[in-house]
Amino acid sequence: MFYIRQARKDDLDDLYQLSKLYTFINLPSDKAVISNLIDSSDKSFSLKKGSKDLSKDHYLFVLEDIKEGRVRGASMIHAQHGTEEEPHFYLKVGQEHKFSQTINTGFIHGTLKLGLETDGPTEIGGLILDPELRGNPFKLGKQLSFSRFLFMGMNPKKFKEEVHSELMPPFDSHGKSPLWEAIGRRFMNMDYPEADLLSRNNKEFILSLFPSANIYETLLPMEARNAIGKVGKDTQPVKKMLEQIGFKYIHEVDPFDGGPHYRCPMREITLIKNMISGQFSIKNESKKNSQQMLLGISDKDGFKAILCEVREAGKSYDCFSELLTELGISGKIEGSAIHLN
Repeated sequence: MFYIRQARKDDLDDLYQLSKLYTFINLPSDKAVISNLIDSSDKSFSLKKGSKDLSKDHYLFVLEDIKEGRVRGASMIHAQHGTEEEPHFYLKVGQEHKFSQTINTGFIHGTLKLGLETDGPTEIGGLILDPELRGNPFKLGKQLSFSRFLFMGMNPKKFKEEVHSELMPPFDSHGKSPLWEAIGRRFMNMDYPEADLLSRNNKEFILSLFPSANIYETLLPMEARNAIGKVGKDTQPVKKMLEQIGFKYIHEVDPFDGGPHYRCPMREITLIKNMISGQFSIKNESKKNSQQMLLGISDKDGFKAILCEVREAGKSYDCFSELLTELGISGKIEGSAIHLN
């Protein structure tokens, strides 16, 4: 049995093991950083409203395997990514038209230009699922991802009006970023992981060292050009999922690796638009005409998201799941639910 909940301090070792599976800037393989993230998350979840400075608010969700008593996945929300002190940097993907009347020849050049945002959007990220659980019939990856939108729908005042997602691009056979090797290394003289780590606490070097004028894609190696705005094989399902719920590519990419940026106004995310809220009566047996939904509740132990069968019952809802009983949840509860399919 699995369910989603907010992270706790005793999840540190499990999250550290998960962080070794992938390279993520927002869940690095560093116990001190992960511990600070858990502390920040715990504080953010405890607030009735968001902080005055939303950039300080982080929310860390974990997938708990009840049978094994350990965390098998994680996902995150950063309430605001991009401030005056720590701007959100990106490369704008554009075009420049060139034409010579003398020789009657023209070209359309792809361009990249550094930009920044100081009043940034809410960002989702850090989706990690233990590879052993891929293809699970309970759609655990989707539960981890959707739990974030469920929480945002339940607490819209804690977040910005627009939601942002940065997707992982393809890397070469040596695990390196082709775009970084073509641009970043030449201007910053450091490895991609080193720059990635430094950018968590200091972004000044990006503005100071990165080229400020147009970068012409035709001057880049083909491998780097082909990586711009593309996603890696493992990220294809995430891209498809985001597009299905309303996110669109905004013709901006990460300045380090060229991964695409996707956005959607929170109110236009289909999961949130179709969310139901109210009183849920916990039943002991499944009802006909029910729908599989992800139920979100907040109790003395914090936020939880549980896969349930839900059916409308007048002005309230009937709800069934063996997990609810396992977690000691019974009677009538207030909550919200979103469709998982």
